Amino acid sequence: MKIETPLLVPVLAALPVCACMAILGLPSYGHGHVVAFRSLFFVGCMAWLFPLALLQRAMWRREWPWLRMALVLLSASYAMSILNALMGQRLAISLGLETRYQWADLPRGLDGCWLALIAFCAVHAVAAYYLSLQRVHLHLAQAQSATRDAELRALRLQVNPHFLFNSLNAISALVSAQSNKEANRMIGCLADFLRTTLAHDGRHEHALADELALLDAYLAIEKARLGDRLRMTMKAGPDLLDSVVPYLVLQPLVENAIRHGIATLSTPGHLDILVARAGERLIIDVQNDGLQQTPAGNGIGLTNVRERLRHLYGDHQSVDASWRADGRFHVHISLPLHRIGAPA
Repeated sequence: MKIETPLLVPVLAALPVCACMAILGLPSYGHGHVVAFRSLFFVGCMAWLFPLALLQRAMWRREWPWLRMALVLLSASYAMSILNALMGQRLAISLGLETRYQWADLPRGLDGCWLALIAFCAVHAVAAYYLSLQRVHLHLAQAQSATRDAELRALRLQVNPHFLFNSLNAISALVSAQSNKEANRMIGCLADFLRTTLAHDGRHEHALADELALLDAYLAIEKARLGDRLRMTMKAGPDLLDSVVPYLVLQPLVENAIRHGIATLSTPGHLDILVARAGERLIIDVQNDGLQQTPAGNGIGLTNVRERLRHLYGDHQSVDASWRADGRFHVHISLPLHRIGAPA
């Protein structure tokens, strides 16, 4: 076990040990020279704590086996207790209570000091281990957060190349059809959209108002490509404009609806986008016309959205995408309702 805790930990660990020593000595206060002896033993124990702590840490850093450390600490603390007892006899001689050292009596009465030092080593080990464990948990949480952030960035960056590829294909088709006016208009809309997305500050979430502005820039591109074939409605309550939504969550859904739904029709198709509140949930509903034989949308767009929502909200989100009885493709998303600036 490698310990990198501050030296303040042994001092804090010694406080309960010292408190126990003081409490155990209360019955004998006021009897003769007991205060002098208690003070001597107390100061002696406190003085031994730092070398004992340094010895303990040195063994931790070298990753000694627990049994070996225990034997060394027991021997070292026993030697310190013997020295404390020797200082006690010296004090007794100075006070005239003894005439010479009583070597045979040194091992007697070591329980108080020796047990206190042993207790200190145990408390120090528990405190240091707890702090190390907390640090490991913190590093693990930071690593998991960094991994989650990297995965979200990778998923987010997956959106733009996919969209750009489709847009360039559409521009190429307009140029081939010699629809230069429409192609130039679409290039201008594409430049505006890319300028807006490139100016993003890298956050994974932003306000619904910002998301709708990005969606408007994208829809301008699709309107330039499809013209009157794309008919749409968009509804979002003004009280929801400061709600938090994932960055570019609507664009892949709308792109999926247009590319796999409306663009496959020979007649104009309808796209409906609704953002509403249901209690403490934010509901995003995207519906589009299309041919029901078209697969129910497990491509890049929906898969990307599902993965990003899972990383951001875990089990507190849901995505339902399927053809409904009304002959339209529905994508229904439910998220926790949070406001910009409010704690999640």
